[in-house]
Amino acid sequence: MIELRHLRTLVALKESGSLAGAAKKRFVTQSALSHQIKELETRINSAIFVRKSKPLSFTQEGARLLNLAEEILPKVIETEIDLKNGLGSEARDLFVGIECHSCFRWLMPVIEQFNASFPHTNLELSSRHLFDSLTALKQGQLDVVLTSDPIPDHDIAYQHLFDFEVKLLVAADHPLAELPYVTAAQLKDQTLLTYPVPLDRLDIYRHFMEPAGVPVAKQIRCDLTAMLLQRIACKDGVAALPSWSINEAHGLSLKAVKLGSEGLRRPLFGAYRSNGSSARLAQQWLNLVTSEGLERQGH
Repeated sequence: MIELRHLRTLVALKESGSLAGAAKKRFVTQSALSHQIKELETRINSAIFVRKSKPLSFTQEGARLLNLAEEILPKVIETEIDLKNGLGSEARDLFVGIECHSCFRWLMPVIEQFNASFPHTNLELSSRHLFDSLTALKQGQLDVVLTSDPIPDHDIAYQHLFDFEVKLLVAADHPLAELPYVTAAQLKDQTLLTYPVPLDRLDIYRHFMEPAGVPVAKQIRCDLTAMLLQRIACKDGVAALPSWSINEAHGLSLKAVKLGSEGLRRPLFGAYRSNGSSARLAQQWLNLVTSEGLERQGH
């Protein structure tokens, strides 16, 4: 059977014009190269080139094999690159679901990097499925999901991206602003400003107030981060936000306070179908997300 190594040797022979030059190009000894050529000639029952010809001259059979090599090897190289990158050269989509309303803005630079590295892929962010995004992922409606609440499933692979801290954001002259940290009990009479998310999906409630038996006095929902920050500055309430959201409070007199003496830290995972056709591409995207997330946190 004719193998790729045989075809590569033929190209090396053409480019170098001699056995010694071809051996050097192929990083083998001249003896090993001669043995390989003899093996190929035995398989096709014909000589490949005219012995002692200068410059080296291919036989008709050798020339035909050389044409095959020059046709096939570039395709092999292109395919190897595509497979390594996790995608083909044809245009395709990568649908990314996020469960965090505040992620959109800081993911923009990641999208730009991804588009530059994978110009044949159209990446689309979506919060349409919200907290049902893992189901959408399993059903093939999404290719990747960013979540802090993984659900064990043998069809889904989880890649830990980084941990982030959730802090309480208050007006700079709020009574809680000067504290080194707040306790759950100190929030029992506070109005909680949140994204349009049910209470049982909020980190501050699930992982801070509820375990301490503290109910939420009042919840006011805001669609946009800018609106949320403005209302905090106007003392309409307080909000628990990831560190990257706090960086958007330009020009507003706000203060970030730790939740509890140890702080409230949450993990961020990237989920994708382990056997899906987009698995390798998803990993490439998630690696960029990790780099951007760590940089924003000063790591």
